[in-house]
Amino acid sequence: MWKLLAALALSTTLASPAFAEFKLDSRYQDADGDLIADVPTDASALVDPDTLIFAYTPVEDPAVYADVWAGFLDHMKEVTGKEVQFFPVQSNAAQIEAMRAGRLHVAGFNTGSNPLAVACAGFRPFAMMASKDDRFGYEMEIITYPGSGIEKVEDIKGKKMAFTSETSNSGFKAPSALLGSQFGMEAGRDFEPVFSGKHDNSILGVANKDYPAAAIANSVKARMLARDVVKADQLSVIFTSETFPTTGYGVAYNLKPELQEKIKEAFFSFNWEGSKLLEEFQTSEPPQEKFMPITFKDNWSVIRQIDAATGVSYDCQ
Repeated sequence: MWKLLAALALSTTLASPAFAEFKLDSRYQDADGDLIADVPTDASALVDPDTLIFAYTPVEDPAVYADVWAGFLDHMKEVTGKEVQFFPVQSNAAQIEAMRAGRLHVAGFNTGSNPLAVACAGFRPFAMMASKDDRFGYEMEIITYPGSGIEKVEDIKGKKMAFTSETSNSGFKAPSALLGSQFGMEAGRDFEPVFSGKHDNSILGVANKDYPAAAIANSVKARMLARDVVKADQLSVIFTSETFPTTGYGVAYNLKPELQEKIKEAFFSFNWEGSKLLEEFQTSEPPQEKFMPITFKDNWSVIRQIDAATGVSYDCQ
């Protein structure tokens, strides 16, 4: 990762001359310097909804994940005393906008959209899934299918390359930086970029030979393989990155402080044993078997550096 960042810093083709500085939208304050929005001190600015709306990052089938999260949301209902509703979102942008507009209270934002959610939607992340021994994260992979004629990254030249969305770290930002800095490949010149919208769409697209290559998160691939959505012999990996932090879970900044603490309690007191969450996420590598505390300032530092090197703007529209 640090070799990649060094290459990005030296590259004049990847970013504007002045790298983007992480900053919160003007509607938020950060008096304590932890890089996330402060909870409002004015009581009139706080919200205490009767029903908490929860959304998981839109990387896979929302219908599947509504069932996977049902037991956890029942636990959150018990801890908070609030009704809790699963909200299926279709894109990272829609998820960010829902929280910014006050329609989303608790969420898991994927690696790449996490900084944008923090900056533009007042998202306050505090947890991430991890193994029992505190291992966490995933790798970006560039995949193809056997017989595609692609044996190495350079073979993508002249072909289509599938990305997920522009806010995704492993689905767009990291592979774009890598292709430019390490392989000298430019979208539009050396390959045709296409956007699938989600990691599962990219993986299925490669498995079904709709895309000759795609950049994906291998944690998503592992879960799809475990559910027999795709078969291992349908996919070939031609590149694997270093490890990135995975989905960050948190709350909207303007929930009442005592409610925010109850929501945190729900995450850290949840019993994973026998749960559908464990059944689904233990198939990742490392297995995801609990929620561990994180800070945006520390755990997302490498992602903010990639954003800076690739010229990502935090100016909220």
